[in-house]
Amino acid sequence: MCGRYTLTSAPEAIRALFRYAEQPNFPPRYNIAPTQPIPIVRLVEGKREFALVRWGLLPSWVKDPKAFSLLINARGESVLDKPAFRAVMKYRRCLIPADGFYEWQKAGTRKRPFYVRAKDGGPLAFAGLWECWTGPNGEELETAAIVTTRASHALSPIHERMPVVVPPEAFNLWLDCKAVDAETAAALIAPARDDLLEAHEIAAAVNRVANDTPALIEPLENAEPEPSAKPKRLKKSTGQASLF
Repeated sequence: MCGRYTLTSAPEAIRALFRYAEQPNFPPRYNIAPTQPIPIVRLVEGKREFALVRWGLLPSWVKDPKAFSLLINARGESVLDKPAFRAVMKYRRCLIPADGFYEWQKAGTRKRPFYVRAKDGGPLAFAGLWECWTGPNGEELETAAIVTTRASHALSPIHERMPVVVPPEAFNLWLDCKAVDAETAAALIAPARDDLLEAHEIAAAVNRVANDTPALIEPLENAEPEPSAKPKRLKKSTGQASLF
């Protein structure tokens, strides 16, 4: 699965790759988590559109959102058949801009976090599905999920799943739901090429959603140790104000 990812490229670089008309300005994000707003790119009246939606797809037929499990990922093997994804795979496919993602490797009783990114350091496009849920009072909530597939040979030692990475030359094939049927678009649901991505182990600081700094993606040997959880003893007051 994909439960955390990054979007750190400059807005101009993302706009140049995805070719949407909007000019959004957004800060770098190093620890994007479910339920948070995420950018997507979709096709509206034949033009690519940038939009912010909630990460965690909510099917239109759900009556009570609070009683429905969060769908942050859509398994590529079942998107054509599963009720939660069948319609959106036909009519509401999108791309999700990213610069990398995190996966956790099982190591005995603990899990070791890894950061995965493009070898050339450039941004990526995850295959996504989006939906608009309408509540009983007319309120609307747009949500999205990342489509996943089996891991590539290079990444399989870390985790068995990975996001579907759509190459730029196939953007229109995934986005154009009117001209390209779901079965044809599903041909893009496959592991990334082994020469596209690289991975390195990182520190456990990524496990805390509140942490959102460039230090999270540093290789483990370069990472700063996490602050001790033990409370520090208060120093005797000197009567002077302090910023720390």
